[in-house]
Order: sequence, then C-alpha cells, then structure tokens
Amino acid sequence: MTQMRRLSLVLGINVVMIAGLLIVGLASHSLGVLAAGGDYVADSVAIVLGIMAIQIAKHPHGHPQATTYVALINCLVLLGVTAFVIVGGVRRLITHTPEIHGLSVLIVSLVAMTSMVIAVVILGTDAGSEDLHMRSVLLDTISDAVASGGVALSGAVIYFTGRLDWIDSAMAVMIGVVIGFGALKLLRDVVVALRSGSGLAVSDD
Repeated sequence: MTQMRRLSLVLGINVVMIAGLLIVGLASHSLGVLAAGGDYVADSVAIVLGIMAIQIAKHPHGHPQATTYVALINCLVLLGVTAFVIVGGVRRLITHTPEIHGLSVLIVSLVAMTSMVIAVVILGTDAGSEDLHMRSVLLDTISDAVASGGVALSGAVIYFTGRLDWIDSAMAVMIGVVIGFGALKLLRDVVVALRSGSGLAVSDD
C-alpha cells in the first residue's frame, strides 16, 4: 500500500475520533480525553501537510526535504499541545478538579485506543524507516494508542471507585510529558537531517 493511501486511511480514523473525543471530553469534564483530542487534531494537521509534502517532493521542481520540514512543523505543534496540557493539568491539580464522568471516559478511550492500534497496523512497523514524516506519524499514532489506554485506565478507576477525580488531571500531565519527550527526540533527528541535507535521520537509540 502506498504512503498516500496509508496516510489517507489514518487521517480518516483521526478525524472520526476527534469529534468523539472532544464531545465526550467536554461532556465528561475530562482533561485527559480533551488532551487526546487535541493531540489527534495536531496529528491530523501533520498528516494533511505530509500528504501535500509528498506531492511536492515527487514533483520535478519540488523540494526533496519537504517531508522533513513537515516533521519539523509536527514537532513544534506537538510541543505546543504538550505545554497546553501540562499547564492545564497542573492548574486543575492545584486548584480544583471537577467531577469526572468515568464511564464515558472509559468507553471513548477504549474506542480511541483500538482505532489507533488499527492505524498502526495500517502504517506498518517499517514506516519509521521510510522518512522522517512517516516516522513522526508512526510515533504520534503509537503515542496516541498508549495515551488512550492511560486515559481509559483513569476512567475505569474513577468509575469503579466513584471518586479520585484528580487522577484524570494527573494522567493528562503524564500524557503531555510522554508526547513532549517523543517530540523532542524527533526534533533532534529533524535538525540533524536538515543540517546534513538528508531526508532521513534515524536514531541509534
């Protein structure tokens, strides 16, 4: 399956999940779900830019590093999402965490996690070695699956205990840290690729 086809399918999955996550996040007062929704928005924008970059790179007069620049934009957007989520989570922990509807959080997060696992299968584990943009999409998708699993866990704890609403904010902060760490590692590789003039830079670790 071509890169374009795989990216288009994953984009479709992301767009569907964005609506569900944002609606449930607002209705359930869950910052964890909203954080996941914001991450999906950033990923979708990156995929759209990536599809455009692939066309530019293939054009006879296109820029061969177009997808690398898209990976750079993706890193910066993810770092922005990270800052927003961490600040929001810490603020809730310090001030007040509203009542979280645990069951809604659990259900939508399980659906989101399943969707992202399917997206990882569509992309293929070899996507990380194709170019930096595909690597960033694969990294984002895996991170989304893990993050959704974490939010589902916090939703389950809140639902079955009937309390501990603060766990949602704590989970949101953890998600922000994980997303930020991955974005910084990818940013390092993007900078190396741009300096060397290469479209691919894979870390040893």
